Amino acid sequence: MTDVPNNNDAHHEVTHPAELSSSASLSASRRAWVLGACAAAAALAFAGAGRSLSWIAPAFADTPAGGGLDAFLALSQRLTGRTGFDAPLGKRVYDALAKSDSQFTQNVAALNTWLQGHGGVPSDTVTQALQVDQPALAKSVSAIMRAWYLGLVGDMPHVDVVAYEKALMFEPVKDVLTIPSYCRDVPFYWTKKPLSA
Repeated sequence: MTDVPNNNDAHHEVTHPAELSSSASLSASRRAWVLGACAAAAALAFAGAGRSLSWIAPAFADTPAGGGLDAFLALSQRLTGRTGFDAPLGKRVYDALAKSDSQFTQNVAALNTWLQGHGGVPSDTVTQALQVDQPALAKSVSAIMRAWYLGLVGDMPHVDVVAYEKALMFEPVKDVLTIPSYCRDVPFYWTKKPLSA
C-alpha cells in the first residue's frame, strides 16, 4: 500500500445547492435594482429635457444685434458652451477674425440670427447644417472655433497666433498636464555641446 501525501495547497470548496440559489437570487436582485435605477435616471433625464430646452432658447433670445464684439462673444458662448471668456483675449480674437475676413462682422450677425431660428450646438452640428446652404457662415463657425481652441486665425502663409496659453484646447487637461513650452530641459541646455558631437 502506498501512502498518498496530503496536498494542502489544493483546497476544493464544496458549495451546497442552497448556497448557489441564494447567491444567484441576490445577484439577480442587484442587477434588477441597477437596471431599475438606470431606467429611472433615463426617464428623469428625458422628462427634464423638454423642460430644460424651454429655458435655453430665451437665454439666447437677448443676443446683441449686429456683428460687434458683444454679438461675437454671445455667439462664441453658444458655439463653445462656455459661460464667459477672458475680455482682452475675446477682443484680440474678434479683431483678428474681423481683419482676416472682410465679411466676418456680417457673418456673426447672420449666425446669431440663424442660431435663434434653428438652434443647434455643438459647433460641428451647426457647421454641417450650414455647409450646403451657406458655406460662408460654416467657414466662419470653423474660424471661430479654431481661434478659440487652437489660438490661430487665418490661413497659411498668413496665420496669426492670438492665444497660446489661454487656448481652450488646454482646458480639458489643465488639472493633469502642464502647457507644453519650447523649453524641454534645464535653462540654457542648448548651450552645451551635444553628447554625440
